[in-house]
This record gives sequence, C-alpha cells and structure tokens, in this order.
Amino acid sequence: MRLRSLGAALAATAALLALPATHPSATAAETPLSQGKSATASSEENGGTAAAKAVDGDTGTRWSSAASDDQWVRVDLGSTATVTRVVLNWEAAYGKDYKLQISGDGSTWTDLKSVTGSDGGTDTLDVSGRGRYVRMLGVHRATAWGYSLWEFQVFGTADGAQAGCGTANAAQGKAATASSTENAGTPASAAVDGDTGTRWSSQAADPQWLRVDLGSVQDLCRVDLNWEAAYGKDFQIQASADGQSWNTLKTVTGATGGTASYDVSGSGRYVRIYGTARGTGYGYSLWELAVHTGTTGVPPVQGGGDLGPNVIVVDPSTPGLQQKFDDVFAKQESAQFGAGRYQFLLKPGTYNNINAQLGFYTSISGLGLNPDDTQINGDVTVDAGWFNGNATQNFWRSAENLALKPVNGTDRWAVAQAAPFRRIHVQGGLNLAPNGYGWASGGYIADSKIDGTVGPYSQQQWYTRDSSVGGWTNGVWNMTFSGVQGAPATNFDSGPYTTLDTTPVSREKPFLYLDGSAYKVFVPAKRTNARGVSWPANAGTSIPLDQFYVVKPGATAATINQALAQGLNLLFTPGVYHLDQTIDVTRPNTVVLGLGLATLVPDNGIDAMHVADVDGVRLAGFLIDAGPVNSDTLLRIGTPGATADHSANPTTMQDVFIRIGGAGPGLATNSVVVNSDDVIIDHTWIWRADHGSGVGWDTNRADYGLRVNGDDVLATGLFVEHFNKYDVYWNGERGRTIFFQNEKAYDAPNAAAITHDGITGYAAYKVADSVTTHEAWGLGSYCNYTADPSIVQAHGFQVPATSGIRMHDLLVISLGGKGQYAHVVNSTGAPTSGTDTVPSKVTSFP
Repeated sequence: MRLRSLGAALAATAALLALPATHPSATAAETPLSQGKSATASSEENGGTAAAKAVDGDTGTRWSSAASDDQWVRVDLGSTATVTRVVLNWEAAYGKDYKLQISGDGSTWTDLKSVTGSDGGTDTLDVSGRGRYVRMLGVHRATAWGYSLWEFQVFGTADGAQAGCGTANAAQGKAATASSTENAGTPASAAVDGDTGTRWSSQAADPQWLRVDLGSVQDLCRVDLNWEAAYGKDFQIQASADGQSWNTLKTVTGATGGTASYDVSGSGRYVRIYGTARGTGYGYSLWELAVHTGTTGVPPVQGGGDLGPNVIVVDPSTPGLQQKFDDVFAKQESAQFGAGRYQFLLKPGTYNNINAQLGFYTSISGLGLNPDDTQINGDVTVDAGWFNGNATQNFWRSAENLALKPVNGTDRWAVAQAAPFRRIHVQGGLNLAPNGYGWASGGYIADSKIDGTVGPYSQQQWYTRDSSVGGWTNGVWNMTFSGVQGAPATNFDSGPYTTLDTTPVSREKPFLYLDGSAYKVFVPAKRTNARGVSWPANAGTSIPLDQFYVVKPGATAATINQALAQGLNLLFTPGVYHLDQTIDVTRPNTVVLGLGLATLVPDNGIDAMHVADVDGVRLAGFLIDAGPVNSDTLLRIGTPGATADHSANPTTMQDVFIRIGGAGPGLATNSVVVNSDDVIIDHTWIWRADHGSGVGWDTNRADYGLRVNGDDVLATGLFVEHFNKYDVYWNGERGRTIFFQNEKAYDAPNAAAITHDGITGYAAYKVADSVTTHEAWGLGSYCNYTADPSIVQAHGFQVPATSGIRMHDLLVISLGGKGQYAHVVNSTGAPTSGTDTVPSKVTSFP
C-alpha cells in the first residue's frame, strides 16, 4: 500500500463523501452493462487494486495503475452492445486527458470520446457506438500517481446477455493447422476429430502452436484440453477474428497435463493453443482440443447465400436475354433519382448480338477472372436520348470485367460523373460522346484495353488510369492520363493533355467472379509505378463468398454491424438501405463491396460509415445519400489524430460516391473525412446536388466535400462539386492528386455569402497553410453562378507558396459568363472574362 500526502488523503475522503450527490437517482437505479463483467488493465498498482475492482459495483474499492501515462482499463461486456453512456468515478488520482474507446474484438479500437482537461470527480459522458469491449485509455495524468477509478460504468443495450456456456464442442470437425507435426500420423486435425484415440503432436521445440478455425466469430467461454503424456507446462489460449491478430484469453503456467478446463471470456473465429514451455523432452501432444461457446440470444450472421432479387445472373443460353436488358433499361433510362437498383452478372462465355443499354443505377459485370472470359459480340451502350442528346447528367452506372466486340466497330459510352468503365477489353474503338455530339461531362476509365481509338469529342474532361489505348482523338479542356500505354503526350500549355508515364501507387477494385460454380471476390494486389492493365497476371487474393455477409434489402444496421464484429466482409446487393446506426468497419483487410450502386442513407443525423485506422480496408462500389437530418460526416476513414503507417497495405476507396440532395433534402457538414495515412482514393464523385428534389443553398447544405487529414494520401480521379465552402480541404502532408474536376456551387446567393478572410469565394481545392509538401496534376474548376452571375471568385485553387508545393496543369473556366475567376491559383493566372467559356491556365506553380 502506498503512502499519500495528507492533502491527497483528504481529497480522496472528500470524493467519497461527495459520491451520493454526484450520482442522480435515475443512474443509481440502472445496473451498468459493465458491472461484474471481466476486466483487464495495462497495469495494476498492487494486488488490492485489480481491474475487476472498477466494475464490481462497490464504490469503496478501486483500480489503480502504475504511475505513468498511456495506461488503460477495459471491460468485456460479454456480448455486442449499443453503448450510450459511460460514467467514470475517479479517485483522487484521476486522468486529465483520456479517450473512451470501443471494440468488437478487443484488438481494433474506435474512439467514442476524447476528453481533455477533466477535473476528476465523476465524469458522465454521452457516447454512441457498438462493440463488446469498452476501455478508458489514459493520455495524461493529473497527478504524479497513476490512474485510479472507484467505478468504470458502461450503459446501453446489450444484443443479448450471455446465458451460459454451451456443452457442444464448436471445434469438432473444423479445419485445424499447427506450427509443426511430429509425423504424418499426428496431424493437427486429429486433435479436433472427436476421437480420444488420435492425437496431434509437434516437433520437440519451443514455441509450438495448434489452431482451429471455428468458421465464424463466436463468443468463447471455455476451452478443454486433453493432453497426451507430452504436455504443455506453460502456454497461452488465444483468439483471433482474422487469424492474424491474436488476443490472449488465458495464460497458464506450471500445468501438469492430463485433462483440464479453462474458463475464458472473449470472441474469435480462430482459437489457438500457443505453447511456450514443454513439460517433457518431447513436443506438445493433444488427444483433443474442445472449444465451448456462449449462448448470447442472438444467432450468428451467416455468410454466403443467394445474391438477392435485384441481381440478374445470366449465361449465353439464357432465354430472352436481350429483353431482360431492355426491360431494366425501360425502368432506369430516366430514373435519375429513383429507388431502382440493378446488377447484371454475365457468366463466362460468348454472347452474340447483344446491346446492353445502361440507365441509372444499372451495372454490368463479367463473372470471369479475366475480362476476355466473358465475350460480348455486341455493345454495352450509354447514350443521352432521354435528355435530348445532352450527356451531362448520365450519372450512376458502371461496366466492368468483360470484353466487347462492337457491332459497328465502336462502342458508345457517353457518360458523366460516377460512371466507371473498369477492366474492359474493347475489341474496337470507344466513343465517349452522345449521338449528335451534344454536351458531355465525364468521366473515368481504369485497367482497360481499347484496341482502337478513343474519341472523347464533346467530353469536357476525362481521366484514364493504368490502361492501353490504340489512339486518342481529341479533348476539350482537361484530359489526364497516368500509366496509359498509347496516351497522347502532355501539351497543356496549348491543349488539353496531362500525361504521367506511370501511376505511383494503385490497386484495382475488388470484383465478384465465379470459380467453377462458387462465387468468390478477387482482391487485387497493390501496384507501384503501374503502367498498363493488371490482367491476365491478376496478382492478389480470392475470398470465398461465405466470408461475406450478403446484404439484401431490408437488412438492418444492427445485423450489418454484427456481421462485421463476427469477422465477415460485406457484399451489398442492389437496393436502398436506411441506417439507424453507423456502420463500423474495425477489422484490417475488411472488404465492403456494393453491386448495382447499392445506396446507404443515414437516418436521424448519424454518420453513415466509420472505418478504423487499420490496414487494408477496401471500400468499393456504393453510394452514400445524405438524409434530411444533418450528419457530421457521411464517411470517415481513420480515427481523428491517426498516425499509423499503412504504406505496405493502404485502405482504398474506389467508386464510392457521395450525394447530398437531389433525391430529397440532404444535410451533412462533411462528406468524406480521411484521417488515416496512405489512403488511396481512386475515383469518387462527391456531389452536393445542383438539381433534383430538395435543392437550395440551405436545404441541402454541405460545407465540405473532401477533408484530408492523413499523410501520404493519393487521389486518382477526384470529382467534387458544389459545396457551400471548400470542395476539397487538404490538411495532410505529402498528399498527391492526379486529376481533379470541380464546379463551384451554382446557388451561392451573392458574393457576401461566400466571402471569408477577405477573400471572395472558397477555393475549389485548398491546401492548408501549414502543409509543406503537396503535388497535383490536371486540375480544373468551373463556375456557374446562376443565382448571382456578378460574383467574381478570387481563385480556383489556394495553396501555400513554398518550394514543397508543386501544382501542374491547372485551369479555371467561367461557364457562359455566369460568374468569373480573378485568378487561377492564389493571385497567379489570368482572369476569366466574357461568355466564351475559354480556360485560364497555369501550367506550373510556383
């Protein structure tokens, strides 16, 4: 027991005497989810101040840590819960600065609340999150002592309290692996076959391990070990959601072999016995490993299954195939803000005399591992007949992973934003303009091979990445290429082209394919300095569909989060999904993939999705549509203040689109915030609507499009438009952007409404004054101030004027004279003028 000064002792006594007055009766009557649950801590001051003392419901006992910062205490709630409030009853040695965090697996943590300047006593904090584990992570102590809590209380609603430990052996018959085997007759599988006459045995060395895959994440309550004579003396019982990151559930020392049972508390898909010291001169040998799971009242979410009602799977022999395409097109051709969502999946084979016309929210994909596995002797067509030959609103559709041999030699793909053309082999030419060569404003091609010539004609801007083309005929304002074989040379001083020989870092979008009769998702590997297509080499990994929760219309956010907590990935089938909870992606390498522009709508002002600061998450192929109650941030990647290095395995955001308004009133302060380092943003359209339903300066207010706080973030194909303040605000170091397209908000009521810091208009692309290193290529900003054409925007781009900031090939344009720009970047570049829609350019800054 440590000795305290008289002042500290008096303070502690005062805290105890004041306790009844600081706890309202309503709180006192409510039993916390945390009370009596398993608790652990980074350290304990002594045996009398264990972590369990902070959750025992006794305000006369306490947990206290070692006298240093960065200490924590955590509680296992026993099952996944929605957490709404945390109460910390501090002893005199309190935390001045700390974080409250939540986790689904006890290893990956999401911040619930950051507290600075606490004055001790009782802190009652409203929070919002879902998980099984909650912890207080101390940052700075208020005294020279450690952190000390009389009580750590967590309140909320449990999905189902653990009612007992099951008698069934969840490990029996499941896949098992081991660090080694003594011989072929003692395999890992023999320890989980239910036969006490067969065994696993290892080589005679330390350490050794045996692990079993339970098939899905389970709540674990007991592990039984039946040792052969060669037993483990010291070992750990561990669990993992992904087979890579392990939590120690129990540490055993001085064991004597035989049969032993160990109560544990935790969750995981994989259970491992990790031996560190043998009891004999032989290896480790187990007759049987049995794993028992708790009954939570909530059945586990099952992976795999069918793809739902709006996925149309066909093969070359499907009757009436052309009619299927025509029927969907008739519904979707002009349904710009409708609720219909469709995905065509074409099995490998040859399809003759097909013209798949694609309307809104319609996607077509081949199911081969390579594009040439699915051959269409025909066309995949986007045109603009529905809009009198104007293609500037041909949004939200896609084509992927197939080969085309167009009927007349050239396929027509007259699209605007949010219409990716990926992994396509065009055995001919590609026309990007509508019939009649009307207005067009697109677009994006990646990982594609066009044998003939690409003709953009009326397309105002376009970005092409890691592809090959037989030729490129022209361009209007901003045609940007990176890693494209056959691309035209840079001529931005006199023309529209910006060409980079390679793309510094890229990783293609995950896609669904058939391996025989089994669906899998292929996850391509990262490429550096890429040039040309990634196929047929196809470096990467495949994930079976049973490792995905196949999300179908009607699914709840609670079920989606439960699936993620179990270690499943997500495959959203076409539909519109209203969310009453934030989707929390916390596990490294999680894939969240949408089909048919699956759409997520956050209700009641919540954020739609949070991604933890972890390696290798893949977000791809879905739309987030803001709800009528303001959300702070629709998509957040990484926790605030994140600093981990993810360069070896970055998180990617691909064909993820954001919409505020248009389908009805929508509000969001921030659309996308990137806090993690090394993120790759590969093709996004972040759009505050300028037309449709629910559109007005305040009706669909959204201040910021993209905010980047992480370092070393790369954006390839960045489309961000119409925000009330900055469209892009870049606060991280060493950021890079290859291609940017922007329009300023049409509906700014007057110059005063967008004047700040003595500047008229918010820059389309702002690099924070504190940033020292940043580089970008091929950036365009257009103004169309229809509400007040007299507005003169100060500049399109605002960056620090330092040697580490390098901006290449910038332009600003006044569309028909509705507003003007005074400069291109900072105070550099000629002003726009008149109604001739002539770009003002800066080829290099500074």
